[in-house]
Amino acid sequence: MKELIKHEKTTIKAAVFDFDGTISTLRCGWEEVMEPLMLEFISGEKKASAELVREVRDYIDRSAGIQTILQMKWFAGLAVQENPGAPSDPWYYKKLYNDRLMDKIASGISDAENGNSADYLIGGSIEFLSWLKNAGCTLFAASGTDNADVRHEAGVLGVSGYFTRIEGAKPMSESCSKEAALRELIGESGYKPENILVVGDGPVEIKLGREFGTLTLGVASDEKNRRGFNPRKVERLTDAGAHAIVDCFEDIATISEWMNN
Repeated sequence: MKELIKHEKTTIKAAVFDFDGTISTLRCGWEEVMEPLMLEFISGEKKASAELVREVRDYIDRSAGIQTILQMKWFAGLAVQENPGAPSDPWYYKKLYNDRLMDKIASGISDAENGNSADYLIGGSIEFLSWLKNAGCTLFAASGTDNADVRHEAGVLGVSGYFTRIEGAKPMSESCSKEAALRELIGESGYKPENILVVGDGPVEIKLGREFGTLTLGVASDEKNRRGFNPRKVERLTDAGAHAIVDCFEDIATISEWMNN
């Protein structure tokens, strides 16, 4: 564990988890689908310049965790600007991206359904969720992935039962499930921000957690190995203001000690 920012002693009573890259590795490599799609339509018949490749990679990196449609809106705007013949509808690009991504991950989902779900979970995920649940914590999962897909994949991986609610992106909507989860916990359920833990591998949820005043735990895992630090993730989570960063959840004793300070 890398502790970056000291926090006041607290008791965690609720937690909001991102899903992809935080618990699940089923969508590991989604960037390898999104980047060529963006470059294909932005550059058109021209070869993508090194500058464009950097711009696209930087955007994908810093936008990890937001709803896919918002990434597609950015993409559509740049595509029309740089390649006037490109489609302008972000929903068109979202469908294209989802279709290509689902083709890529279909074999993993099938493998998980056939009894190998543990191979697609960040190390220690089940144990950590179980530990939090047994401690009386209310657990939410909030994802930028489409609602039906994140719920299906949570079921395939055997983690659905740990969560009070699992929310993803709603059809034809740009609303943020992560912000909605925090507003519900604080506004409707009455939890104090300091009693909420936000866990995720993207800067979006970490920044949201900091804005709301919650404790934040970044997950900077090498997704292919399901453990071990990914330096790029460490950098972006540090920049986002995470209180601490882990590579996985296998050392529950250390995480528990940090949470309770």
